[in-house]
Parts: sequence; C-alpha cells; structure tokens
Amino acid sequence: MVKSETSVWEDCLELIRGQVGEQSFRTWFEPIKPLRLDNDTLTIQVPSQFFYEYLEEHYVHLLRQCIQNELGPGGKLEYSVIVDSGSVSNQAYSVTLPNQNKNKNHWDNSNGRQEIVSPFEMPSLDKNSRYSNLNPNYSFENYIEGDCNRLARSAGIAVAEKPGITSFNPLMIYGGVGLGKTHLVQAIGNKIGEASANNFVLYVSSEKFTTQFTDAIKNNSIQSFTNYYLQVDTLIIDDVQFFSGKEKTQEMFFHIFNHLHQSGKQIIMSSDRAPRDLKGLQDRLLSRFKWGLTADLQMPDFETRMAIIMRKMQSDGIYIPDDVVEYLAYSVDTNVRELEGVLISLIAHATLNKTDINLELAKQTLKNIVHDIESEVGVDYIQKTVGEYFQISVDDLKDKTRKKEIVIARQVAMYLCKEYTNHSLKSIGYHFGGRDHSTVIHAVQSVSDMMDIDQKFNQAIEELKKKMKMKLV
Repeated sequence: MVKSETSVWEDCLELIRGQVGEQSFRTWFEPIKPLRLDNDTLTIQVPSQFFYEYLEEHYVHLLRQCIQNELGPGGKLEYSVIVDSGSVSNQAYSVTLPNQNKNKNHWDNSNGRQEIVSPFEMPSLDKNSRYSNLNPNYSFENYIEGDCNRLARSAGIAVAEKPGITSFNPLMIYGGVGLGKTHLVQAIGNKIGEASANNFVLYVSSEKFTTQFTDAIKNNSIQSFTNYYLQVDTLIIDDVQFFSGKEKTQEMFFHIFNHLHQSGKQIIMSSDRAPRDLKGLQDRLLSRFKWGLTADLQMPDFETRMAIIMRKMQSDGIYIPDDVVEYLAYSVDTNVRELEGVLISLIAHATLNKTDINLELAKQTLKNIVHDIESEVGVDYIQKTVGEYFQISVDDLKDKTRKKEIVIARQVAMYLCKEYTNHSLKSIGYHFGGRDHSTVIHAVQSVSDMMDIDQKFNQAIEELKKKMKMKLV
C-alpha cells in the first residue's frame, strides 16, 4: 500500500496522542496539516514561527520517534511555516524549514553532516560566490585600534577565530557615519573566510536584502530565497536600521535569524545607533539583537587619528612630515571617512602641483574642505598669540622648563585651548610637550583662581580673549 502524507501523519498523531496530555495534543498537534510526502520526507504546515519553535523545543524527540517509526531510519521532517496569512490584495506565503534536531538537519544519520541544498538561481543573488560581496581590502591589519573601538575590534577578532561558538552571537556593531562599521564587519568576514574554505560567509546590506526579498515575492520564489540564506554559515547584515517600517522584510529576517542562530551559525550586524534607539523595528527582533554582544564605535581621539594618517601614508608609500600629521589630526575630528578624504585631496594637490607635502599645502587644502578652517581658533594660533603677548617663544611653551613666567604663560595657553577648542584634555597636553591631562586640569584651575584674586592678571586674560573673538569674526 502506497502511503500518503495524510495517512502517515494520522498514524503519527495516534502515537503522539498516547504520549502527551489531551490539552497539549489539541493545542500543538491538531492545528498541524500534512502537506506532502516526498520519498522519506514528510512536510507539515504549522500556523506560525512561534508554533514551529515551540515544537522544536519541546517535542522534537517525540516527532523524530514517530517519523522514523512510520518512514524508517531515514525518515525526515520539514516544516512549512506560514509567514504571512495574506489578504485580498496580498497572497499568503509560507516557507519550509528542515527540522533542527540541534546539529543534524533532516535527522541525517548517515554521516552526521548537514545536508546542503544548492543555491537557487536568482539574478540578485550570486550563487557562484562563496564569500559574496566581501571587500578583500578590509582587514584587521589596516583597522587601527584605539580607545574608540577597542571593545568592538577585540570582539570581532574573537568571533572571527571561533564563529558561532562564542557568546558574541549575534554581534552588533553600532556607531555614527564614517567610523568604520563596514570595515570592521567585513574584516571579520574576510578572516573567517581565510581560516575555513568550507564556511559560507555572506555580506549583504539591509537594502539589498530587502530588494532580494521583494523580488522573491514578485517571482513567487520565497522558498528559494529562504533556502539560499539558510545555507549561510556566517551572515553579515550592514545597516539594519533600514529595516525600519518594512514589516514583511522584518518577518522574513526574523525567521532566518532564528533558524541560523539555533543552528549555531554566526550572525553579525551593524547599525548607526544602539538597538534601544532603533525605531520602527518589531520588539521581538530588537530583543534578539541584544542576545549577544553590542559594541559601539566612537569618534577616534587625537592619537588614533594620527595613527590612521601615518598608516594610510605608509601603505601608500608617501612621506608626510610630523607637523602635517599633527595639523591634520586635530583639524579633522569628525570621522575617519572625512579624514581619508582630506588625505586623498592633499596627495592630489601635491601631485598636480609637483610639490612636497608640507604644512602650508595642508592648510591650503583644508581651507577648501573643512568649513572655515582658517577662521577657527586652533592650538597653534593660541600658542602663537600667548607667546607674543608674554614675549616668549612657542618652543618655550612646549619646553620642560619650570621658570615662573613660562609656566604662567603655558597655563594661560592651556586655559584658552580649553575655552576655545574642542580638543580633549589629553590632546591639549599633547600639544604642550606631551604633558598629561592632569597637568591641563591643574593649569585651567590655576588660571581661574588667579583671575579671581589678581585684577591685573584678569585684565590680561580678557585682552587675550578679545584676540580670540576677533579671530572668530
């Protein structure tokens, strides 16, 4: 007698009824519908993703026993999960998942290896590339470490060495524009790919994922779309904030996320803000974003910007004087992307004008890029102005001498730097002979105290402040 999906499932239900309570049977098994029987694989339809997860969590062993009892040791079970129940204008659609059974999909007992379905043909997906969309130029070697990114970079290395095994799954990297999110997540993917040729790494932007999903709906190829993503060992999704407001895309990503995570696959994401600040995303999706590690990228500090400039110039084989490096590092303090753009412009100017890179060329280049750079009060301007007022040289301000008149002038210059620049205390100290931040704090407090008790000193500070204000006009 040839078995059908209905007869097989009815026989399974008879076995299940005797193993579970009546209430559990009505709740979790009566709503299931048998869809098809292909060789030794039975596909059943369940009404939701939650329903599927609950069965996998609580009844996987019972289902396995029943299927193998009906179909033999090679029996397999697949779920057809209703993702969208549809409406008059939008047809319902569902996707099929293999049974998880922890580390063995399809209950494949032949060799303990996961059965991999070949990628489907879809114009918007590259079926021939095992490491799709990764830029080989993004690596940890050229990703400069600093206080601004140390946690994220260290977590990325840990994930790259043991994808899917650490507690950093998913790994969420967030930060503002141009701070290196894409560089870091792709560096992780490249390192994983180099370590294991069998690890299928896929990098995709959230916009591309959405476009692929939309095409799949139009082409009635939802199952093919799902099959492709379920084969991925390391999934990297860039800029997940753009999933905001796309309800069906979120449903699909939620579904893929769950399956990959339960299978021990690595998930890496980036965003321009922390998960708690993401708007327009489902709560259950945001909750999963917080399962692993969330690490932020901040604006690079002065020392890190200097290191980035020197590494960039070194890799390009270009020499740049130390005073130019310092000038660029404290003039461009927004993000790495803008800093790299300034370096490219500087090199272009030097090449076209057939001249060496020097401080004057750097200032001229930045004048056309950084808004009102010449009209801003910088550390060098303050040092020059204070030196002229107290009739001492800028070198004396940076020197280690403890002469009283020089110490007072140095403290005044530090005080004005704190008042009129955006430099950190550490950066200010660096510009005064490499002094630490505590010296700057002491200088600012000393000047404030002297202004309260010494009228003549207070007038001197007011005169210097007028010079600063004139520079800003």
